[in-house]
Amino acid sequence: MIHHTMIVAFDKPIPASDLDQYLKEFEELVQGSGLVESFAAQPHIRVPGDDHAPVAVATAVLQLRLTDLDALNATFTLPGAVDLIKRWQGRYPYKAIWVNHEPLT
Repeated sequence: MIHHTMIVAFDKPIPASDLDQYLKEFEELVQGSGLVESFAAQPHIRVPGDDHAPVAVATAVLQLRLTDLDALNATFTLPGAVDLIKRWQGRYPYKAIWVNHEPLT
């Protein structure tokens, strides 16, 4: 079991309805692939300490659960992924970082 946890940070504030749409489209893409066992996403909960973040403040966290490394590697070449990223980057530029890990206990 592998988890792919992504932190997405939009450069500027994004309306909640648009963030919801982004997360929905991302979920539909990965869930429709047959590679992902589960998907979860939540908006970041803002706190005053965010004003002092050394790098960036997350907009949302997304987590994919996959069976193995082959499934994870295949998610990076999903048909439609590049189009989804380019379309959303065109509307609201963002950065994403991720960590691949075994389930946290």
